[in-house]
Amino acid sequence: MEDLTHGSIVRHLLKTTGFMLVTMVFQTLYFLIDLYWVGRLGKEALAGVGIAGNLMFIVLAVSQMLAVGTTTLISHAVGRKDRDNAEMVFNQSLVLSGAIGALFLLTALGFRRTYVTALSADAPTAARALEYLAWFVPAMALQFWMVTMGAALRGTGNFKPGMVVQTATVVINMLLAPVLMFGWMSGRPLGVAGTAMASLVAVVVGTIWLATYFIPDTSYLKFKRAHARPRVDLWWQVLRIGLPAGAEFALIAVYLFIVYTVSRPFGAAAQAGFGIGLRIVQAGFMPVVALGFAVAPVAGQNFGARKADRVRDTFRHAALMAAGIMAVFTVVCNLVPAAMIQFFSSDPQVIAVGSEYLRIVSWTFVASGIIYVNASLFQAMGNTIPPLLASFVRLVLVAVPAFAVSQLPGFDLRWIWYLSVGAALAQLAMNLLLLRREFRVRLRFA
Repeated sequence: MEDLTHGSIVRHLLKTTGFMLVTMVFQTLYFLIDLYWVGRLGKEALAGVGIAGNLMFIVLAVSQMLAVGTTTLISHAVGRKDRDNAEMVFNQSLVLSGAIGALFLLTALGFRRTYVTALSADAPTAARALEYLAWFVPAMALQFWMVTMGAALRGTGNFKPGMVVQTATVVINMLLAPVLMFGWMSGRPLGVAGTAMASLVAVVVGTIWLATYFIPDTSYLKFKRAHARPRVDLWWQVLRIGLPAGAEFALIAVYLFIVYTVSRPFGAAAQAGFGIGLRIVQAGFMPVVALGFAVAPVAGQNFGARKADRVRDTFRHAALMAAGIMAVFTVVCNLVPAAMIQFFSSDPQVIAVGSEYLRIVSWTFVASGIIYVNASLFQAMGNTIPPLLASFVRLVLVAVPAFAVSQLPGFDLRWIWYLSVGAALAQLAMNLLLLRREFRVRLRFA
């Protein structure tokens, strides 16, 4: 456990972000290398994996819900020096995440064909998506436990174990995926199913490995059978805090569903171009994601310790960092968008759609970076409903006009990207106003 209520806030943010960033760099490399290998299988494989990967945002939504609630409650307990409550929250979160993971596994396997058929542009794309999901769904189900354990450690200020384990799993995934995909050494190529199998193996190793950090007697948090009996009141506390944050990822999944739906008439190449562009954006956002993971426990412990000025300073420093990082990424996406897309596909239509997507949506990057840090502050204070409302408004500002304009003659996908830019700026304004109000109300400890 590390006390984050004293010392330089900037140092705490840089140190904790550094731990997370190592993991994120490897995660980014995996995203891009995996995309590179899948691209060798053709545009249908790219589109199919992209459609299947949309389910990952549902997993992110639910796991984020568990992670935010767990990190917030444990960081508050650590700030109060209440170890017993921190251990109770940890064990109850594991029980809850196991139940949710089992439910997701059964539901996703049962309805994957219906989902894939609804979004795929053609039969070959649907076939690749189904092959991928057969193995990727179990991998996603296991991640609920893995994410919860990492969140619990972050709540205590201990980022190193999560960094080590996550980095190792990404390396396993990167090395194993092409071996299985192309049948190196075995002579039995498995195609897109091979990369999903690699993910499953990596997650199994990571889950077991991460669990070993809670076994030694010196561990601040430990597995305790006495704490494993379901406590609905604690489940509600975790979900009450985490549900709005998780719902933000669910809204992203809805946005992607809308894009894949309206892009079906443009064919697999358009869906592949969007999928590649989206992966590049996700990779570019990794430093801000790492910063957000750092902001929540730093601000959370100081909130638990009733140190209002340090909570405000955490946001100020983190917002400046996020804006600077994303400004650089914006410039890159405007200067060389086609080169980045071309690295993964040589199809002219794929390159055209992907590069246009990057050029336009890059103007949301600075705003989105600040929005992400803003949401982490709300998580730290235990009230994630305001940023959820702002995210919902953003989705409505895109979804309603998108469906309307998609019916017009001459409709082009770039119209959706322009709608996304305007919606992101509106969300930033709402989030800043809501955070100002939250500071005024929640930080009046006296």
